[in-house]
Amino acid sequence: MSPQLPGNLIIGQSGGATAVINASLVGAVETALKEHRITGIYGMQNGIQGLLAEHIIDLRQQPATIWQQLLYTPSAALGACRYKLQEQDPERIIEIFKRYAIHYMLYIGGNDSADTAHRLAQAARDANFELFVISVPKTIDNDLPFTDHCPGYGSAARFLALATQDSTQNTLSMPWHYPVKVIETMGRDAGWLTASAALGKQHEDDAPHLLLLPEKPFVEEQFLAQVEAIYRRIGHVIIVAAETIRTPEGTALGSAGQAGVDAFNHPLLSGAAQYLVELVKRELKLRARFDKPGDLQRMSSASVSTTDRHEAYLVGASGVSALLDGESDKMITLVRQTEPEYHCTTDLVDLEKVANVQRLMPTEYLNEEKTMVTQAFYDYALPLIGEPLQVYPRLDITRI
Repeated sequence: MSPQLPGNLIIGQSGGATAVINASLVGAVETALKEHRITGIYGMQNGIQGLLAEHIIDLRQQPATIWQQLLYTPSAALGACRYKLQEQDPERIIEIFKRYAIHYMLYIGGNDSADTAHRLAQAARDANFELFVISVPKTIDNDLPFTDHCPGYGSAARFLALATQDSTQNTLSMPWHYPVKVIETMGRDAGWLTASAALGKQHEDDAPHLLLLPEKPFVEEQFLAQVEAIYRRIGHVIIVAAETIRTPEGTALGSAGQAGVDAFNHPLLSGAAQYLVELVKRELKLRARFDKPGDLQRMSSASVSTTDRHEAYLVGASGVSALLDGESDKMITLVRQTEPEYHCTTDLVDLEKVANVQRLMPTEYLNEEKTMVTQAFYDYALPLIGEPLQVYPRLDITRI
């Protein structure tokens, strides 16, 4: 199917915001402004949920200078949502599109947003309405399949690598005060974010010393033995743990702090780091504390990867180009190139292969115990975080 008539474009942002999601919006708008086949350029306020309430803004009426400013602005300028389409919603949305002569839709989001885009593309086909729908990838979780990586991940990975280094410096200043530190990360059921905390690690005894990933069930006895062994060897232990780590029976460590579920029935967990700290204090009699970056890891403007920002812009621009090429019901993917140096091109994948599917960390990116990353992960992730991380020097502490 290829577009027959000029039409209006609508763009939405969905799910957890990132430090570079607005770069995808800017890439899309700046590309659309150059295209004569796109007449109106509209924005959904708060994603598909706002669209259902007809909260629509005219992006052509924005000041021309705002787009380059938004390129460097974190979070979602249009507002986002976590809303699962109800049975009657697609039909209502198609009616809204007809009323506003919208024939192009770009939805910037992750797994659940891909499901929304897929269902709307199907609904348009069933209604015999000419609608071209493209999903633009975005998630710090880095768990979308068929793309080398996801915009948003590189910046969050950079933040966590830096945060782990900086927090460790505090521990090193007085290791006897709180010798055990736990840093809790987001990432849902995939360990990509947790693993990124190791990107500043140069030597075996550098932090982090243990990674607790969702891909490996948590066993208390093993964990305590590992913590005690590291503590006896170097005098302090830095642990980075995913908020969704679970026991072999499937119980989340953070379930004690669970605050319900989101619209897609994903548990809203809180408390894994606190559980680990209490466990260490009770069983090993060691002082312990935790850091929990929370939303900062998703949208810290201070830690944006320039590579990530560029690629977020690229997928937004490519989304508009794909729409005008007559593509629909697909997601933009990033394809890694290594010659003459690292860069990415884009491709497309059918949304039915992406919607509600998670990509976990490959086995080759983790050591045999699944407690630390391998060189293969460094090769994969380091190009995504932009400028090389600073290596902190240490004084020679030979005493006179």
